[in-house]
Amino acid sequence: MSERSTDSNSHYDGVLPGITAYVIWGFLPIYFKLTQHVEPLEVLAHRIVWAVPFGALIIALRHQWSEVRSALTSPRVFFWLFLAATLIAVNWYIYIYAVQSEQVYQASLGYYINPLMYVLIGVAFLGERLRRLQVVSLALAALGVVILTVSYGQLPWIALALGASFTAYGVIRKKVAVGAMPGLFVETLLLLPLAAFWLARLVESGTSSFWYGTAANDVLLLIAGPLTVVPLLCFAVAARKLTLTVLGFMQFIGPTLQFGVGVAYGEPLSPAALLCFVLIWTAVSLFSWDVLRANRRRSVAQAS
Repeated sequence: MSERSTDSNSHYDGVLPGITAYVIWGFLPIYFKLTQHVEPLEVLAHRIVWAVPFGALIIALRHQWSEVRSALTSPRVFFWLFLAATLIAVNWYIYIYAVQSEQVYQASLGYYINPLMYVLIGVAFLGERLRRLQVVSLALAALGVVILTVSYGQLPWIALALGASFTAYGVIRKKVAVGAMPGLFVETLLLLPLAAFWLARLVESGTSSFWYGTAANDVLLLIAGPLTVVPLLCFAVAARKLTLTVLGFMQFIGPTLQFGVGVAYGEPLSPAALLCFVLIWTAVSLFSWDVLRANRRRSVAQAS
């Protein structure tokens, strides 16, 4: 099999996991609406705690314990996974807070900005050069953020923090030399002590929503594990197999579905926020067209 065929197969293998991850994330605000009566920090702790046993089951079924041991004993890999774990924990908390405080649109905006941040990372750290339409896309996105900032009287920090933290997480997971599931398991394992300590304190004080509430509530919090692991595993697989450009292009699936969830729940959308989204959608359309056109030209050049 030729090198080009191998690359194409690897690329194809990453598409389905990527789409799966973004579709689950797109509808995830519904889950956080259902758990809105639980404090964001407690929901975050449950995501981490229940992700560990679910992840361990997958590791056992896939016979990947040796990879987990290698990641834990390699100082370099351990450091990068610790940093990735910190970033994803911050990202999770801000996202939960955004949904529960009826700021789904800001969360959606953050993930629309995310692929454009990938482009900035490529320019700033990887020496990539921007094409004309990419410059226009970034300028329109920046204008949208400025309009929203002026309208709110403050920076849309939720959107910017979500976009920046997940961009950094994606770059680290693409570069670190560890398998998708072993890396994810180590990340949640590193976060486990703090999460377990926090939940233990809540139980001890009698303020925990778990166990002291209804059975339905307990089940909701338990499924935070698979809802956390499955899309992140799919994303990690996609991040290893796809280019940052393609990964960024697929990113638009999630925030579009999130925006729809915000509409479905009747979240108010101000004229300034709507204008911001129109500018972002225009930027996304130009960016997508530029990527498709560049890939088509590259394919023609390789075939000739």
